[in-house]
Amino acid sequence: MRQLLEFVPIALFFIVYQMDGDTLALGNWSHTVDGIFSATAVLMIATALQVVLTWVLTRQLERRALWLLLAVCVFGGATLVFRNEAFIQWKPTIFNWVLAVVFGASQFVGDKNLMERTLGSQLVLPRRIWTRLNLLWVANFAIVGALNLVVAYGFSEQTWVSYKLYSAIGFTLVLTVLTALIVSPHLKDQQAPDNP
Repeated sequence: MRQLLEFVPIALFFIVYQMDGDTLALGNWSHTVDGIFSATAVLMIATALQVVLTWVLTRQLERRALWLLLAVCVFGGATLVFRNEAFIQWKPTIFNWVLAVVFGASQFVGDKNLMERTLGSQLVLPRRIWTRLNLLWVANFAIVGALNLVVAYGFSEQTWVSYKLYSAIGFTLVLTVLTALIVSPHLKDQQAPDNP
């Protein structure tokens, strides 16, 4: 459910962007949608609500969600204040590259990398598998960040907005499948001794 909640702000960003020029009305309040700027405001509000809703439902907040909220507010706020879409277009790249650096650096700090610190209480895996998983996530964040810039600067704003939605879903699915493929053989090993 948490993963589904993470896509809601991006989906709302996409929907509001597509309504460019339309008028939204709620009671006595109405607003003409101004493309990327209205979509950015909705993204900021939806991300904040997503964090609050996650807290209400689980009584837990992941650091990643808080960092994402901070990034959305900083880059979204700059987009709205300076009326320049480059800030919101750079947000996915900077956010993903920071995650790549953090996950990569965790290989060299302490006894466990970030993947093992995050999932180690739930899974028992050989050290080399934790390293492989961590490096997979580093590669994912680095590639996602780079591709965002390619699309932002090589294609139209409308293409970038569509890419933002569909790539978020696509890369998450690919990363989930690859993670499962790496982990699943070791889950069988853990379950074997319990079976008579």
